[in-house]
Amino acid sequence: METALTKLTGVRHPIVQTGMGWVAGPRLVSATAEAGALGILASATMTVEQLRSAIREVKSRTDQPFGVNLRADAGDARERTDLIVEEGVGVASFALAPSRDLIARLKDAGVVVIPSVGARRHAEKVAAWGADAVIVQGGEGGGHTGEVATTVLLPQVVDAVDIPVVAAGGFHDGRGLVAALSYGAAGVAMGTRFLLTSDSTVPDAVKAKYLAATVKDITVTTAVDGLPHRMLRTEMVAALERAGRARALAQAVRRAAGFRKVSGLSWTRMVRDGLAMKHGKDLSWSQVLLAANTPMLLKASMVEGRTDLGVMASGQVAGVIEDLPSCAALVDRVMAEAEHVLRTLPSPG
Repeated sequence: METALTKLTGVRHPIVQTGMGWVAGPRLVSATAEAGALGILASATMTVEQLRSAIREVKSRTDQPFGVNLRADAGDARERTDLIVEEGVGVASFALAPSRDLIARLKDAGVVVIPSVGARRHAEKVAAWGADAVIVQGGEGGGHTGEVATTVLLPQVVDAVDIPVVAAGGFHDGRGLVAALSYGAAGVAMGTRFLLTSDSTVPDAVKAKYLAATVKDITVTTAVDGLPHRMLRTEMVAALERAGRARALAQAVRRAAGFRKVSGLSWTRMVRDGLAMKHGKDLSWSQVLLAANTPMLLKASMVEGRTDLGVMASGQVAGVIEDLPSCAALVDRVMAEAEHVLRTLPSPG
């Protein structure tokens, strides 16, 4: 199925596997790429050298196109951008809108730039700055999310920009792909659906928690870092929501110390990163620290399997996912379903 997304990135199918921290590592990304979709390597939880190693590992596993996701607000964003160019990565995606300079640097090197946005005005801004495409996530999506449903947000963005738009938030099958295409999207991006594959390195016990969840078990909370965050409802989330400011601050300091040890960041840098997220928002000091070390809460679950100590970002689709196919089987199934739906749609007239 050829769309503006497949032509832009060189993949066979209009499907993107999103750059989920601690989840989208070399194994998942290379399996996605081999399946003909666009795998995105998550770099926010890696040092620069770990990112270099991960890129080279993906390349050793596949010769298909893939991308790297970057934090546009990271202090070393320029260094990571240069690394992507040096290593010959074909696609760069961003969780936040990158600067005009970063977009220009990547485009001058022939890298396709695809920021993720959650509002029409953000899509218009990055399109004006030269982004090649945008991923638009509606409120159904996992992790940090907005309030507008994909079915409302997607057509707004499609009508507002003249670059390919990839739909995210609520997609897991071929019916969703056809629906997105009917809205004018060039493809779909899926996170939770790829997390729940046999190629994902997330511990089996954690995958079981996702598979057991119903739609009502997935909530949006601001207790983690002060921003709306969609995740599974767990005792950990409930404890954060119940905790008073003093207790929350103590917990945040303890987790921040763990993140500092793993990441090598200084306390000053962590607080600065947290304050960058605080800008314009009414966050407590515990939330400022949690904003800087939320990756540790994710790592506890996604890497260590400690669902009692970590958080599990999740799209609403977790409530309807029931199996763990390989990436190849998943992509084949989505495309077969899409083709079936297209064949069985009523003929006009």
